Amino acid sequence: MLMTIMVIYSSYVLISIYVSIMQIGYINQAKRKNAVLLGQAEFLQAGNYSVAKEKMSILSSFVDYILFTAWLGFGLSYLSEKIFIQDEALLNVVIVMSFVIINSLISLPFSYYEKFVLDEKFGFNKSTLGLWLKDTFISFMMTLILGSLVVWGIYEIISSFTLWWFWSFVFIFVIVILINMLYPTFRAMFFDKLTPLQDEALDAQIKLLMDKTGFVSSGVFVSDASKRDGRLNAYFGGFGKAKRVVLFDTLIEKLETRELLAVLGHELGHFSHGDIYKNILLVGVMLFAMFGIFGNLPESLYLELGIGKEPYVVMILLMLFMPVLGFIMMPIMGIVSRNNEYAADKMGSELAGVGGEIELANALKKLVTENKSFPLSHPLYIFFHYTHPPVLERLRELGVDIGTIDESSMQGKCESGI
Repeated sequence: MLMTIMVIYSSYVLISIYVSIMQIGYINQAKRKNAVLLGQAEFLQAGNYSVAKEKMSILSSFVDYILFTAWLGFGLSYLSEKIFIQDEALLNVVIVMSFVIINSLISLPFSYYEKFVLDEKFGFNKSTLGLWLKDTFISFMMTLILGSLVVWGIYEIISSFTLWWFWSFVFIFVIVILINMLYPTFRAMFFDKLTPLQDEALDAQIKLLMDKTGFVSSGVFVSDASKRDGRLNAYFGGFGKAKRVVLFDTLIEKLETRELLAVLGHELGHFSHGDIYKNILLVGVMLFAMFGIFGNLPESLYLELGIGKEPYVVMILLMLFMPVLGFIMMPIMGIVSRNNEYAADKMGSELAGVGGEIELANALKKLVTENKSFPLSHPLYIFFHYTHPPVLERLRELGVDIGTIDESSMQGKCESGI
């Protein structure tokens, strides 16, 4: 059984690296051709940024594979032997959180490199080292506290129920829903400063859009996201009366009013179509499959690992294998999500009024420019990674003439430059 798990994980790593290499080769070919949506210099820069990100992703995959092998080879047994606490619940919490902390510390250099090397080089980073350290410390403490409570809850479920994997799934699924409800509140408490939108005319127009779709919100807020990052974004968060509309200050600065309304109309389209519930349902299916599989692993696996079938072992195995199940589910979730995006684009253009499709198209172009998003991708990369349709496809669907783009000479070529 252990060999089977290693083969599955190794296949996952090889496929993900192969997809990244194909993407790098495709972009290296595409960035030398005529620019699309961007100026030639910006097109090349966006391509270089995408390639740099993929190279970092490949390195991260190698590190993850080494960690996976190390944890199964000796890490789990080492923690089991070195940590001794009489209280069983506390023992399980300490061992699982030790696993989480070690992995988090190993990932820190990647986080630092992405923020202060890659994002700095390409003009995204607005944060300081002090602010990054503060954010990292807060995230660490939240993970430690909330993670410990979750581990304790799962331990109690495993210890109390024969069908523990099903009730653990229910427990985690409820937590996923709570996270969606409380995310805007937690983000405002610990990270971004949210202030009510001061532009009364814009506020009135946004509320008119919300009234058209029956969206009830606790208010429209502006996030001071520019102190950390130069990218443009907006999000709706929460459920019921706790819902909030949050606009990044960078978005307000860069988009015209009608473009901004078209973007918000797109987001309201997701609400109107119940997309958030569809996404949560898909996450629920993935969680159910994950707990179903790892709740019924044969005893022989634990014998091969040289450790008992303790709750902390089951939880760590779940976390180790979660990326694999996510990778398998992603194409399915991506197909559903991309279809949802087309429908939301249609509604966003309609809510924006006459010429709304042009306003949304202009907004999409600005998002590509400001976020340095390379507009072309390898089909295989789109299949495995894209939750949104490629921007060119979205523009075509909106009826925008983007001209003819010759991608035939790039299909299947690999010029990675690694």
